[in-house]
Amino acid sequence: MRLIIIFVTLLLVACESNSPAPVIERAPQTSKPKLPEAKSTDSKAAGNKDWRPDSHFVKKGETLFGIGLEYGVDYKEIAAANNIAPPYAIQIGQKLNLTSLKNRTTAVVEPAKTEDGVVVTPMKTESVVTEAKPAQDASKPAQYAVTPVLNEPKAVREPYSLEALNRVTPKPAEAKPLEAKVTEIKPADAKPSDTKSDDTKPTDDESITWTWPTQGKVVADFNEASNKGIDISGVTGQAINAASAGKVIYSGSDLRGYGKLVIIKHNKTYLSVYAHNSKIVAKEGQVVSAGQKIAEMGNTDSNTVKLHFEIRHLGKSVDPAKYLNQN
Repeated sequence: MRLIIIFVTLLLVACESNSPAPVIERAPQTSKPKLPEAKSTDSKAAGNKDWRPDSHFVKKGETLFGIGLEYGVDYKEIAAANNIAPPYAIQIGQKLNLTSLKNRTTAVVEPAKTEDGVVVTPMKTESVVTEAKPAQDASKPAQYAVTPVLNEPKAVREPYSLEALNRVTPKPAEAKPLEAKVTEIKPADAKPSDTKSDDTKPTDDESITWTWPTQGKVVADFNEASNKGIDISGVTGQAINAASAGKVIYSGSDLRGYGKLVIIKHNKTYLSVYAHNSKIVAKEGQVVSAGQKIAEMGNTDSNTVKLHFEIRHLGKSVDPAKYLNQN
Protein backbone atom coordinates (compact mmCIF):
# COMPACT_ATOMS: atom_id res chain seq x y z
CA MET A 1 0.00 0.00 0.00
CA ARG A 2 2.83 2.37 0.83
CA LEU A 3 4.43 1.58 -2.50
CA ILE A 4 1.22 2.46 -4.30
CA ILE A 5 1.00 5.83 -2.55
CA ILE A 6 4.63 6.61 -3.40
CA PHE A 7 4.05 5.66 -7.04
CA VAL A 8 0.97 7.87 -7.34
CA THR A 9 2.84 10.77 -5.74
CA LEU A 10 5.73 10.46 -8.17
CA LEU A 11 3.29 10.31 -11.07
CA LEU A 12 1.58 13.53 -9.99
CA VAL A 13 4.92 15.31 -9.60
CA ALA A 14 5.98 14.30 -13.08
CA CYS A 15 2.76 15.55 -14.63
CA GLU A 16 3.04 18.86 -12.84
CA SER A 17 6.63 19.43 -14.05
CA ASN A 18 5.62 18.83 -17.67
CA SER A 19 2.62 21.21 -17.66
CA PRO A 20 3.15 24.64 -19.32
CA ALA A 21 3.66 27.69 -17.13
CA PRO A 22 0.54 29.82 -16.52
CA VAL A 23 0.11 32.85 -18.79
CA ILE A 24 -0.86 36.16 -17.21
CA GLU A 25 -2.51 38.55 -19.61
CA ARG A 26 -1.55 42.17 -19.04
CA ALA A 27 -2.64 45.26 -20.90
CA PRO A 28 0.22 46.72 -22.96
CA GLN A 29 1.76 49.78 -21.36
CA THR A 30 1.36 52.67 -23.76
CA SER A 31 2.70 56.15 -23.30
CA LYS A 32 0.26 59.00 -22.86
CA PRO A 33 -0.90 60.39 -26.19
CA LYS A 34 0.73 63.68 -27.06
CA LEU A 35 -1.68 66.54 -27.48
CA PRO A 36 -1.28 68.58 -30.64
CA GLU A 37 0.76 71.67 -29.98
CA ALA A 38 -1.15 74.91 -30.26
CA LYS A 39 0.05 77.00 -33.11
CA SER A 40 1.21 80.43 -32.13
CA THR A 41 -0.85 83.23 -33.52
CA ASP A 42 0.85 86.21 -35.03
CA SER A 43 -0.42 89.02 -32.84
CA LYS A 44 0.45 91.64 -35.41
CA ALA A 45 -1.50 89.88 -38.14
CA ALA A 46 -4.45 89.36 -35.80
CA GLY A 47 -4.35 93.00 -34.77
CA ASN A 48 -4.36 94.19 -38.38
CA LYS A 49 -7.36 92.04 -39.30
CA ASP A 50 -10.34 94.18 -40.13
CA TRP A 51 -13.02 93.18 -37.63
CA ARG A 52 -15.57 95.73 -38.77
CA PRO A 53 -18.90 94.40 -40.09
CA ASP A 54 -20.37 95.18 -43.49
CA SER A 55 -23.38 96.88 -41.93
CA HIS A 56 -24.56 98.42 -38.67
CA PHE A 57 -28.03 98.68 -37.17
CA VAL A 58 -28.58 101.90 -35.22
CA LYS A 59 -29.24 101.42 -31.53
CA LYS A 60 -30.86 103.76 -29.04
CA GLY A 61 -28.72 106.76 -28.13
CA GLU A 62 -26.31 106.39 -31.08
CA THR A 63 -25.36 109.23 -33.40
CA LEU A 64 -23.70 109.15 -36.79
CA PHE A 65 -20.66 110.90 -35.28
CA GLY A 66 -20.27 108.21 -32.60
CA ILE A 67 -20.70 105.38 -35.11
CA GLY A 68 -17.98 106.89 -37.27
CA LEU A 69 -15.64 107.02 -34.26
CA GLU A 70 -16.50 103.43 -33.32
CA TYR A 71 -15.56 102.09 -36.75
CA GLY A 72 -12.72 104.52 -37.45
CA VAL A 73 -14.27 106.21 -40.50
CA ASP A 74 -15.43 109.69 -41.39
CA TYR A 75 -19.08 110.19 -40.48
CA LYS A 76 -19.55 112.11 -43.72
CA GLU A 77 -18.44 109.04 -45.67
CA ILE A 78 -21.06 106.95 -43.86
CA ALA A 79 -23.66 109.59 -44.66
CA ALA A 80 -22.68 109.67 -48.34
CA ALA A 81 -22.74 105.87 -48.62
CA ASN A 82 -26.24 105.73 -47.13
CA ASN A 83 -27.74 108.89 -48.67
CA ILE A 84 -28.08 110.70 -45.33
CA ALA A 85 -28.26 114.48 -45.67
CA PRO A 86 -27.30 117.07 -43.03
CA PRO A 87 -27.95 117.37 -40.11
CA TYR A 88 -27.27 113.60 -40.37
CA ALA A 89 -30.28 112.35 -38.40
CA ILE A 90 -30.58 108.57 -38.03
CA GLN A 91 -33.31 106.33 -36.60
CA ILE A 92 -33.27 103.35 -34.27
CA GLY A 93 -33.06 100.12 -36.26
CA GLN A 94 -31.82 101.86 -39.39
CA LYS A 95 -29.33 99.76 -41.37
CA LEU A 96 -26.11 101.54 -42.33
CA ASN A 97 -24.01 100.08 -45.13
CA LEU A 98 -20.28 100.02 -44.28
CA THR A 99 -18.95 97.72 -47.01
CA SER A 100 -17.72 100.47 -49.30
CA LEU A 101 -15.88 102.22 -46.44
CA LYS A 102 -13.75 99.36 -45.10
CA ASN A 103 -11.15 99.33 -47.88
CA ARG A 104 -11.22 103.03 -48.65
CA THR A 105 -7.82 104.69 -48.37
CA THR A 106 -7.21 108.14 -46.98
CA ALA A 107 -4.44 110.10 -48.67
CA VAL A 108 -2.67 112.48 -46.33
CA VAL A 109 -0.83 115.43 -47.84
CA GLU A 110 1.64 117.35 -45.71
CA PRO A 111 1.05 121.12 -45.74
CA ALA A 112 3.87 122.98 -47.47
CA LYS A 113 5.75 125.67 -45.55
CA THR A 114 7.40 128.63 -47.24
CA GLU A 115 10.55 130.36 -46.05
CA ASP A 116 8.61 133.07 -44.28
CA GLY A 117 6.72 130.48 -42.23
CA VAL A 118 3.42 130.67 -44.13
CA VAL A 119 1.61 127.30 -44.18
CA VAL A 120 0.03 126.50 -47.54
CA THR A 121 -2.61 123.75 -47.45
CA PRO A 122 -3.07 121.93 -50.78
CA MET A 123 -6.49 122.49 -52.33
CA LYS A 124 -8.65 119.59 -53.36
CA THR A 125 -8.87 119.59 -57.13
CA GLU A 126 -10.27 117.28 -59.75
CA SER A 127 -7.63 115.26 -61.55
CA VAL A 128 -7.32 116.20 -65.24
CA VAL A 129 -6.10 113.58 -67.69
CA THR A 130 -4.04 114.95 -70.53
CA GLU A 131 -2.62 113.06 -73.50
CA ALA A 132 1.08 112.69 -72.92
CA LYS A 133 3.53 112.45 -75.81
CA PRO A 134 5.55 109.23 -75.89
CA ALA A 135 8.86 109.66 -74.14
CA GLN A 136 12.01 109.23 -76.18
CA ASP A 137 14.07 106.14 -75.48
CA ALA A 138 16.88 107.25 -73.19
CA SER A 139 19.20 104.50 -74.51
CA LYS A 140 19.25 106.02 -78.02
CA PRO A 141 21.00 109.30 -78.80
CA ALA A 142 18.78 112.26 -79.48
CA GLN A 143 18.21 112.92 -83.19
CA TYR A 144 17.78 116.45 -84.40
CA ALA A 145 16.86 117.64 -87.90
CA VAL A 146 19.58 120.07 -88.94
CA THR A 147 19.30 121.84 -92.30
CA PRO A 148 22.70 123.28 -93.26
CA VAL A 149 22.79 126.54 -95.17
CA LEU A 150 25.62 126.67 -97.78
CA ASN A 151 27.02 130.04 -98.84
CA GLU A 152 30.23 128.90 -100.49
CA PRO A 153 31.37 128.05 -103.10
CA LYS A 154 29.24 129.87 -105.61
CA ALA A 155 28.84 128.45 -109.13
CA VAL A 156 30.32 130.61 -111.91
CA ARG A 157 29.39 129.99 -115.52
CA GLU A 158 32.47 130.00 -117.81
CA PRO A 159 32.29 130.50 -121.62
CA TYR A 160 32.93 127.36 -123.74
CA SER A 161 36.50 126.87 -124.91
CA LEU A 162 38.83 123.99 -125.71
CA GLU A 163 41.02 124.92 -122.80
CA ALA A 164 38.12 124.71 -120.39
CA LEU A 165 37.08 121.36 -121.80
CA ASN A 166 40.54 119.78 -121.33
CA ARG A 167 40.99 121.26 -117.86
CA VAL A 168 41.06 118.64 -115.15
CA THR A 169 38.37 119.30 -112.59
CA PRO A 170 39.69 118.64 -109.10
CA LYS A 171 37.71 116.25 -106.92
CA PRO A 172 35.77 118.03 -104.27
CA ALA A 173 36.94 117.43 -100.76
CA GLU A 174 34.80 115.10 -98.73
CA ALA A 175 32.44 117.15 -96.71
CA LYS A 176 32.51 116.41 -93.04
CA PRO A 177 29.13 115.91 -91.44
CA LEU A 178 27.94 118.93 -89.60
CA GLU A 179 27.83 118.44 -85.88
CA ALA A 180 24.97 120.21 -84.24
CA LYS A 181 25.82 121.24 -80.73
CA VAL A 182 22.72 120.95 -78.62
CA THR A 183 22.48 122.51 -75.19
CA GLU A 184 19.89 121.01 -72.89
CA ILE A 185 17.85 123.71 -71.23
CA LYS A 186 16.71 122.94 -67.69
CA PRO A 187 14.36 124.93 -65.50
CA ALA A 188 16.17 127.25 -63.11
CA ASP A 189 15.13 125.49 -59.90
CA ALA A 190 14.41 122.03 -61.19
CA LYS A 191 15.69 119.16 -59.07
CA PRO A 192 15.17 115.43 -59.58
CA SER A 193 13.69 115.11 -56.11
CA ASP A 194 11.12 117.81 -56.82
CA THR A 195 9.20 115.58 -59.20
CA LYS A 196 6.21 114.06 -57.45
CA SER A 197 3.48 111.77 -58.65
CA ASP A 198 0.00 113.22 -59.00
CA ASP A 199 -1.44 110.31 -57.05
CA THR A 200 -0.66 110.75 -53.38
CA LYS A 201 -0.11 107.39 -51.74
CA PRO A 202 -1.65 106.78 -48.33
CA THR A 203 0.62 106.46 -45.34
CA ASP A 204 1.44 102.95 -44.11
CA ASP A 205 0.76 102.03 -40.49
CA GLU A 206 4.46 101.41 -39.82
CA SER A 207 5.50 104.78 -41.21
CA ILE A 208 3.41 106.84 -38.76
CA THR A 209 5.53 108.86 -36.34
CA TRP A 210 3.65 109.75 -33.17
CA THR A 211 4.48 112.73 -30.98
CA TRP A 212 3.01 113.81 -27.65
CA PRO A 213 0.02 116.09 -28.26
CA THR A 214 0.79 118.34 -25.31
CA GLN A 215 3.02 118.70 -22.26
CA GLY A 216 1.89 117.63 -18.83
CA LYS A 217 1.53 114.78 -16.37
CA VAL A 218 -0.43 111.66 -17.30
CA VAL A 219 -3.11 111.54 -14.59
CA ALA A 220 -5.06 108.58 -15.97
CA ASP A 221 -3.66 105.59 -17.87
CA PHE A 222 -5.32 103.56 -20.59
CA ASN A 223 -7.90 101.03 -19.48
CA GLU A 224 -9.86 99.15 -22.10
CA ALA A 225 -12.92 98.91 -19.86
CA SER A 226 -13.06 102.35 -18.22
CA ASN A 227 -10.69 104.72 -20.03
CA LYS A 228 -10.19 104.38 -23.80
CA GLY A 229 -7.16 106.69 -23.81
CA ILE A 230 -4.88 108.65 -21.50
CA ASP A 231 -5.56 111.90 -19.63
CA ILE A 232 -2.88 114.60 -19.56
CA SER A 233 -3.23 117.47 -17.08
CA GLY A 234 -2.38 121.10 -17.83
CA VAL A 235 -3.75 124.63 -17.73
CA THR A 236 -6.61 126.25 -19.60
CA GLY A 237 -5.54 127.53 -22.99
CA GLN A 238 -2.50 125.26 -23.23
CA ALA A 239 -1.72 124.27 -26.85
CA ILE A 240 -3.02 120.92 -28.10
CA ASN A 241 -1.08 119.71 -31.15
CA ALA A 242 -1.68 117.03 -33.76
CA ALA A 243 0.13 113.83 -32.76
CA SER A 244 0.81 113.02 -36.42
CA ALA A 245 -0.02 114.35 -39.88
CA GLY A 246 -3.55 113.77 -41.07
CA LYS A 247 -6.95 115.17 -41.98
CA VAL A 248 -9.44 116.58 -39.48
CA ILE A 249 -12.59 114.50 -39.98
CA TYR A 250 -14.52 115.91 -37.01
CA SER A 251 -14.53 119.20 -35.13
CA GLY A 252 -17.37 119.93 -32.72
CA SER A 253 -19.19 118.90 -29.55
CA ASP A 254 -21.81 116.38 -30.69
CA LEU A 255 -20.38 113.37 -28.83
CA ARG A 256 -21.53 113.15 -25.22
CA GLY A 257 -18.72 112.92 -22.69
CA TYR A 258 -16.03 114.35 -24.96
CA GLY A 259 -16.80 118.07 -24.81
CA LYS A 260 -15.24 120.09 -27.61
CA LEU A 261 -13.64 117.37 -29.69
CA VAL A 262 -11.22 117.04 -32.60
CA ILE A 263 -10.70 113.77 -34.51
CA ILE A 264 -7.85 113.35 -37.01
CA LYS A 265 -7.64 110.50 -39.51
CA HIS A 266 -4.04 109.58 -40.38
CA ASN A 267 -4.55 106.74 -42.86
CA LYS A 268 -7.01 103.94 -43.60
CA THR A 269 -6.52 102.32 -40.18
CA TYR A 270 -5.46 104.94 -37.61
CA LEU A 271 -7.11 108.02 -36.15
CA SER A 272 -6.53 110.12 -33.02
CA VAL A 273 -8.96 111.82 -30.63
CA TYR A 274 -8.51 115.07 -28.66
CA ALA A 275 -11.28 115.81 -26.12
CA HIS A 276 -12.35 118.37 -23.43
CA ASN A 277 -10.84 121.35 -25.28
CA SER A 278 -11.75 124.92 -24.38
CA LYS A 279 -11.26 126.12 -27.95
CA ILE A 280 -10.94 124.38 -31.32
CA VAL A 281 -8.52 125.89 -33.82
CA ALA A 282 -8.52 123.31 -36.65
CA LYS A 283 -11.43 123.20 -39.05
CA GLU A 284 -13.18 120.09 -40.27
CA GLY A 285 -11.65 118.88 -43.54
CA GLN A 286 -8.34 120.67 -42.88
CA VAL A 287 -5.05 118.85 -43.50
CA VAL A 288 -2.66 119.30 -40.58
CA SER A 289 0.98 118.40 -40.02
CA ALA A 290 2.51 116.70 -36.98
CA GLY A 291 2.91 119.15 -34.11
CA GLN A 292 0.52 121.72 -35.58
CA LYS A 293 -1.80 123.41 -33.07
CA ILE A 294 -5.38 122.18 -33.41
CA ALA A 295 -7.01 123.21 -30.11
CA GLU A 296 -6.52 124.63 -26.62
CA MET A 297 -6.82 122.64 -23.40
CA GLY A 298 -9.95 123.01 -21.29
CA ASN A 299 -12.52 121.20 -19.17
CA THR A 300 -15.61 120.97 -21.40
CA ASP A 301 -17.66 117.95 -20.28
CA SER A 302 -15.03 117.29 -17.59
CA ASN A 303 -14.49 118.17 -13.92
CA THR A 304 -10.82 119.03 -14.39
CA VAL A 305 -8.68 120.78 -16.97
CA LYS A 306 -7.06 118.04 -19.05
CA LEU A 307 -6.64 116.52 -22.48
CA HIS A 308 -8.24 113.16 -23.09
CA PHE A 309 -6.19 111.61 -25.92
CA GLU A 310 -7.01 108.42 -27.80
CA ILE A 311 -5.44 106.43 -30.63
CA ARG A 312 -7.79 104.10 -32.46
CA HIS A 313 -6.85 101.30 -34.83
CA LEU A 314 -9.73 100.26 -37.11
CA GLY A 315 -12.01 101.94 -34.59
CA LYS A 316 -10.68 99.97 -31.59
CA SER A 317 -8.96 101.90 -28.81
CA VAL A 318 -5.30 101.07 -28.19
CA ASP A 319 -2.92 102.26 -25.48
CA PRO A 320 -1.48 105.59 -26.69
CA ALA A 321 1.48 105.36 -24.31
CA LYS A 322 2.87 102.37 -26.25
CA TYR A 323 2.90 104.41 -29.44
CA LEU A 324 4.10 107.71 -27.96
CA ASN A 325 6.96 106.18 -25.98
CA GLN A 326 8.41 104.53 -29.09
CA ASN A 327 9.45 107.89 -30.49
